Amino acid sequence: MSNRFTGAVRRTPLLKGLPREVAVLSAVAFCVALGFGILLPALPVFARTFGVSAFEASAVISVFALARFVTAPIAGTLVDKLGERLVLGTGLFIVAGSSLAAGFSQNYQQLIVLRGIGGLGSSMFTVSALALLLRVVDNAQRGRASSAYQGGFLLGGVAGPAVGGLVVAWSIRAPFFVYAATLIAAGLVALIFLAKSRLHEREEIVSHGEAGKLETLRVALQDGAYRAVLAVNLITGFLVLGLRSSVVPLFVTEGLQKGASLTGIGFLVAAGVQAVLLLPAGRVSDTTGRRKALLYGTIGTTIGMLVLTAADVTVNGWGTTAVAGTALFLVAMAIQGAASAFLGSAPAAVVGDIVGGKRGGIVVATFQMMSDVGIIIGPLVAGLLVDLFDFDWAFAAAAGMSLIAVIFVWLMPETLNRQATAAR
Repeated sequence: MSNRFTGAVRRTPLLKGLPREVAVLSAVAFCVALGFGILLPALPVFARTFGVSAFEASAVISVFALARFVTAPIAGTLVDKLGERLVLGTGLFIVAGSSLAAGFSQNYQQLIVLRGIGGLGSSMFTVSALALLLRVVDNAQRGRASSAYQGGFLLGGVAGPAVGGLVVAWSIRAPFFVYAATLIAAGLVALIFLAKSRLHEREEIVSHGEAGKLETLRVALQDGAYRAVLAVNLITGFLVLGLRSSVVPLFVTEGLQKGASLTGIGFLVAAGVQAVLLLPAGRVSDTTGRRKALLYGTIGTTIGMLVLTAADVTVNGWGTTAVAGTALFLVAMAIQGAASAFLGSAPAAVVGDIVGGKRGGIVVATFQMMSDVGIIIGPLVAGLLVDLFDFDWAFAAAAGMSLIAVIFVWLMPETLNRQATAAR
């Protein structure tokens, strides 16, 4: 059995056979992430030019995420009624227009409102793009397609801040205009190159019998696999995107007593490992099963958080050298990067299996909202634990939460080849 599995994984290509829409959506994701990476570091600095507090300056970032969360159900409904391609292009142009206008903001109030409008467009783009991606690929392609799509975001996110330093040196308002330009480019690519004909073919294929009905949230919530990936996405948002991005930089400077450059090295290690493993992780999801890939991701996240806990205890509890703590920190970030590769493809593939080629905008929107919830509350809870106790308490609590995700995945049914099984 193991030899047969190994051969299947080896023979399955990483990208060959995927429809053209996957490459187009990955290119769109790269453009969006590149522009956002250029803009993000400049946002609080630009807000401070209006004489506001540090809290108000940080709010220009939070309002975007909050608007995404609040408007995600609207985006899902629009996808189900109007179709993915129209909502995707419209969302990109809304974010582009709001960013362009924000670059001309004359006061803080204008900036905050325009960022909120951008959040609406962002939710329209993210929900429709993922819904489209999951609908144009076959069951055995969803893991690799999701990996390629996430790879576009990852590469753009890594390149963005590097380019952003040069753009900010030109003008503090320039990142808004560059972000708008990358979004317009992404929108044009989406409208011109997304093959609507293939989508029509798939609509005809799934239009017979029960498969032709729109997937509803109520039906999806009855599926144990969908409930499992909701939990995984919530905890991933809480830990990987929320806690790690907010507490790890503080841990490096205050816990390890190192410079901020070590934080950048740690995140670069995580991103590098994730980039290397993204496509192989997608292939594992398409060959050995979504559940196994999810177990790799959730168990890896748990181990990574435990190693971070050990890094803090090593330095502050056992009084050993900071070199040991630094080494453990980098190992933990590498483990987190590997885990993120599996969690970047398998959960979305499960959602695609459940929707089964039908329009499932509200199902996809709910899935993405769980991550947004985690991103919003993760930094707050983690910061409170650090204030009340220490960094090791925050990391240990994160490991406990990740273990809950492992249990959800362990109990979930496998969804790979679900349609083929039903047909038999």
